[in-house]
Amino acid sequence: MLIMSTVVVLSGVMSRFVYKLLQSVNQTNSVCRLLSLSAVRNAERESQEGVPARTVLVEKDSHITLIGLNREQQRNSIDANTAEQLTEAISQFEADDSSPVGVLYGIGGSFCAGYDLEELEAEAQRGSLNFLLRHEGSVGPTRRHLRKPLVCGISGFCVAGGLELALMCDLRVMEDTAVLGFFNRRLGVPLSDGGTVRLAAAVGYSNAMDIIATGRRIYSGEARRLGLVNRVVATGTALGQAVNLAFSIAKFPMASLMHDRNAVLENANAYNKQGFHVASYNEVMNVTSAMIADMQEGVKRFKNSEIKGAKTDSWSIKEKTIPDWEKAEIEIEKQKQKT
Repeated sequence: MLIMSTVVVLSGVMSRFVYKLLQSVNQTNSVCRLLSLSAVRNAERESQEGVPARTVLVEKDSHITLIGLNREQQRNSIDANTAEQLTEAISQFEADDSSPVGVLYGIGGSFCAGYDLEELEAEAQRGSLNFLLRHEGSVGPTRRHLRKPLVCGISGFCVAGGLELALMCDLRVMEDTAVLGFFNRRLGVPLSDGGTVRLAAAVGYSNAMDIIATGRRIYSGEARRLGLVNRVVATGTALGQAVNLAFSIAKFPMASLMHDRNAVLENANAYNKQGFHVASYNEVMNVTSAMIADMQEGVKRFKNSEIKGAKTDSWSIKEKTIPDWEKAEIEIEKQKQKT
């Protein structure tokens, strides 16, 4: 009887434990579902009211501010309207005394595919640099240090200006199937949102030059190894894990945390205010009219390649005979990227 009673008690304890564990998991997963449903309801309501749908959604999970890019059909690429909304959303978060930490993410499977291609084409055809010369930045408030910690949840494509947005954040959580890279290299579009400054600070000069100059894809294993991201998580969990990370930061006394964060920004050579502002200013002001011409041609090439398939132009990798020793090195590198 004693043994049976003990088994019953242990069974009850285990049942309650499993119930609480499942409840915790369901609450974490529900964050993504609720936000997706909220985006759909928001779009439907604003469509019915005859006003443009918001392309940046802001919600709160307790005291954590969630800022979502909401242009799913464009892989959350940033146009002028979205850049303005994102800057406004982050400024409101910074002014909210009840919210110490924020999370930036993309709705619909991708974080951000960079600057909107249609707007980029229109600007290039006009020979205009206006989109690069916005005070805060072309894709958001990227030309200054944010006043509060922001965690980035990366899914799908996080490329071009989207990667510059991710670099603006303090911490980055990346899904294992997500892709990073400065794909704008193929279009002849220069970095203009602090990417040259922040990337070198994050991964070092040589690695930064490799990523910027080649415009290649960076997968999760390499991104984690380089220190480009802080966490690699399963596909579909970036938002939930980013929120968990934000909560783990927000539980601490914020005065000392903000002191230490600001000290890092002030004392790190690439991040101190004067050096960062000068560097980001130089990044934009050294853009030339020749680059505008490259952008015009680059957009045309990209649109044609989507219709006709890849072309054997100078930026394409040519087939070549690879010696056995180099094949072995390539296989080793592939294995490293998977880990």
